[in-house]
Amino acid sequence: MKKNKSNKDFYKGLYDASTIGMSFVFSIIIGGLIGYFLDKQFPSTHPWLLLIFIFFGIAAAFRNLYIGTKKINKESIDKNDSNKKT
Repeated sequence: MKKNKSNKDFYKGLYDASTIGMSFVFSIIIGGLIGYFLDKQFPSTHPWLLLIFIFFGIAAAFRNLYIGTKKINKESIDKNDSNKKT
């Protein structure tokens, strides 16, 4: 039974880490795509909107990274506290 719980915790951690990684990458890609398409619509602003929206994507990626690690740390602390009580 303990091994099953250990596997469950391992896969939960793996899921959380991969979710953070994917949200990091996708935030930057989405920001870049928005900037690229806006630069296509407004040719006089070429490369500035792309650079601005890539920056927004990077900022969103680090925000998601912060929120995700904060969530993982909170779950880890809660789990350790519940183990100490039993």
